[in-house]
Amino acid sequence: QVQLVESGGGLVQPGGSLRLSCAASGFTFSNYAMTWVRQAPGKGLAWVSDVTSAGDSTYYADSVKGRFTISRDFTKKTVHLQMNSLKPEDTATYYCYADTSPSTWGQGIQVTVSS
Repeated sequence: QVQLVESGGGLVQPGGSLRLSCAASGFTFSNYAMTWVRQAPGKGLAWVSDVTSAGDSTYYADSVKGRFTISRDFTKKTVHLQMNSLKPEDTATYYCYADTSPSTWGQGIQVTVSS
């Protein structure tokens, strides 16, 4: 069964940190780039970050550059998103995504940044 399962979300104060994880199963993890996207309340999906299939290149939206770090663990078939210096505007449901055919999406995990 092809599956992505996110974990690590929650409520954090502005300036705080969270680490999201996305565990993959049912497909060859090392063959696919992995992506994080997010959806803020009342808004559409927004791309956050990519990591290549080999893990050797990473890409970030301008809004998170310098604060978020994406990485992948091939042993655990997991992709992480380390989020530092969080802002209220980072509040969203975060999804991980793999460009399998058909594409594979996680169930989403809530991140709330509020004092």
